[in-house]
Amino acid sequence: MKIDYEQLRKLYDETCRTKNVQYSYGTAGFRTLAKDLDTVMFTTGILAVLRSLKLQGQYVGVMITASHNPYQDNGVKIVEPDGSMLLASWEPYAMQLANAALFATHFEEFYAELVKLIELEKIDLGASNVAPHIVVGRDSRESSPYLLRCLTSTMASVFHARVLDLGCVTTPQLHYITDLSNRREREGDSALAAATEQDYYSFFIGAFNELFTTYDMEKRLSVPKLFIDTANGIGGPQLKKLLASKDWVVPSDQIEIINDKSDVPKLLNSECGADYVKTNQRLPKGLSPSSFESLYCSFDGDADRVVFYYVDSELKFHLLDGDKISTLFAKFLSKQLEMANLERSLKIGVVQTAYANGSSTAYIKDTLHCPVSCTKTGVKHLHHEAATQYDIGIYFEANGHGTIIFSEKFHQTIESELSKPNGHTLALKTLSCFAKLINQTVGDAMSDMLAVLATLAILKMAPMNWDEEYKDLPNKLVKCIVPDRSIFQTTDQERKLQNPVGLQSKIDSVIAKYPMGRSFVRASGTEDAVRVYAECQDMSKLDQFCNEIVGYVKASV
Repeated sequence: MKIDYEQLRKLYDETCRTKNVQYSYGTAGFRTLAKDLDTVMFTTGILAVLRSLKLQGQYVGVMITASHNPYQDNGVKIVEPDGSMLLASWEPYAMQLANAALFATHFEEFYAELVKLIELEKIDLGASNVAPHIVVGRDSRESSPYLLRCLTSTMASVFHARVLDLGCVTTPQLHYITDLSNRREREGDSALAAATEQDYYSFFIGAFNELFTTYDMEKRLSVPKLFIDTANGIGGPQLKKLLASKDWVVPSDQIEIINDKSDVPKLLNSECGADYVKTNQRLPKGLSPSSFESLYCSFDGDADRVVFYYVDSELKFHLLDGDKISTLFAKFLSKQLEMANLERSLKIGVVQTAYANGSSTAYIKDTLHCPVSCTKTGVKHLHHEAATQYDIGIYFEANGHGTIIFSEKFHQTIESELSKPNGHTLALKTLSCFAKLINQTVGDAMSDMLAVLATLAILKMAPMNWDEEYKDLPNKLVKCIVPDRSIFQTTDQERKLQNPVGLQSKIDSVIAKYPMGRSFVRASGTEDAVRVYAECQDMSKLDQFCNEIVGYVKASV
């Protein structure tokens, strides 16, 4: 393959209108106002093609979304062939290529940067038997179709890529379909290689039904009435497709979807969705509590986060966030391992960040007797720790983004035990089915919602029972504007400050005054501000505790 220089120049001139704005590529990829993303989309499309070529033509995914952000925003991120996030070593390339186009005074400057990248990664554009394969998807935002055209403009016309356009899908669906397409290719199933949206529905409904029918049909599992707030995002129409399946076993009147107007752009994430509910600790717009026996949940705009909640008999709101989801799954899976006599053979653990509530950590360690790891903030850190340290690695950020990773050893062990004459125990079958029910590529609101429903049904737990497993310590998170966030440098997985020098000792002196006190300070990833988190036993002292920490932070700059 030879780059069509003139065609690339033409598309560059037509597409790259935004100039002199610097972006950074993080866990969420590129994300900002949609009107400023044309140039970034153009270069991200090229980088995705180069990533596929580097990997001998494997499917690489690209998702256009801004998740829980307001409707005016949009973004883009690249997905690896196994459904994971872009390899960390390639993130700087995304920024270099984008900034080369954003700050170039003429096309030749951008082209020189592109050639340098191709040479650095030793990408063979002349390999006639290798064609790049790209899977693209977008959320329901009004800006997404235009940005998709910017993204894909060079893929086929310049790089002869084969593009699988999924249309409007959730972010987890894009991750799953990218992974499945490559697995089929590796297994020699090339006729079926390009996976579809229907493959997603069939797989997860099948896993859910298999788990339910594993139990005695005479004692059929029942689920609580569930109300699902889909944030007026893409999760609404996609969830309806799943629930419309003829194979769906839960009675249709047990699930009700609200905030499902994905065709009204300005309603996206507006006073609804996982981020709104978590941040404001209140019901989303459009939902009135109807019964304290009901369960409620909220997706975010691209359906990769979910939080649950309920109201008690006095109609008081109770949040069941990512920490609660982690502990529910840890309780359930630990019990299944014990019943299957595999608690010594397979290692289960929970991965958290510093933002996890201290009560959840104590509950996991002291009540469930389950290991806990702490990583830096960011899904890629949690995912890596869960995948490398445990056979069943459970991770959820408090915001509701998370999943469970099951190791190859887990699958081999379960399969081996099930093959034994006396091995067909209920616990083994439950573990096998549950592992299928989880989207292991990324946090998935729909998959996680199904897993929570199944877990509550099997454990015969009502929402209130789930919440009563442990009580959160009162906590508060505040943003403190600073002139330069870069001076705030952390260690110990962001739980301690190294710089400014002396600030940590002052924070420690404040913590010591409050029973069960804990606090940490970390720089924001997107603005000149620091986040101050504080928790303690006494709710009446929480504001005072937090204000003391903020005072020391402000005095240090």
